[in-house]
Amino acid sequence: MPIIDPMIQELDYEAISTRKMLERVPEADLDWQPHPKSMSMRRLASHIAESPSWVKHTLETTVLDLDLSKMTPWLGASVAEIVATFDRDIAEAREVMKGCTDEALMENWTLTISGKHVFTMPRVAVLRAMVFSHMIHHRGQLGVYLRLRGVPVPQVYGPSADER
Repeated sequence: MPIIDPMIQELDYEAISTRKMLERVPEADLDWQPHPKSMSMRRLASHIAESPSWVKHTLETTVLDLDLSKMTPWLGASVAEIVATFDRDIAEAREVMKGCTDEALMENWTLTISGKHVFTMPRVAVLRAMVFSHMIHHRGQLGVYLRLRGVPVPQVYGPSADER
C-alpha cells in the first residue's frame, strides 16, 4: 500500500471533527478573543479552515520562504465562508495527495522565514507535523474558545462532556 493512502484516510477522519468544530463557531462571536495576545475566534477559525491548503504547497514545491512582514492573514467574512473554504481546501488536498508517490513523500522540503532556515524534513513529516498536527492543535484551541463562549463542544475522538 502506498504511504499516502492511510494519510488520506487520516485527513478525511480529522476533517469530520474539524468541520463540526468550525460549524459551531457563533457568528456573533467571530471577533471575540479570550486574551489580547490570543487570536480572535475569526482568525483562529480562518487559520484552521485554510490549513489543508498547505498540502498542495508541500507536495508541489520543495522550499517555502515566508516573509512575515508581507503576510496578511486571511479572515473569513462569515462562518459559512470559513466552512466553505475548509471544504474546498480539504477536497483539493485529497486530490493532490492521490497522485503522490512514496518517492515524492521522502523528498526533503524546507521552510525558511525571511531567508533564515527553520527546518528541512521529508514531505511525509511535513504533512504530518506542519499540516495535520498543526490543524489538530488549533482545533483544540477552538474547542476551548467554544467552551468559554458556552457553545457545546462536539465529539472529536470520543464523546465530549457536552455529548454524553
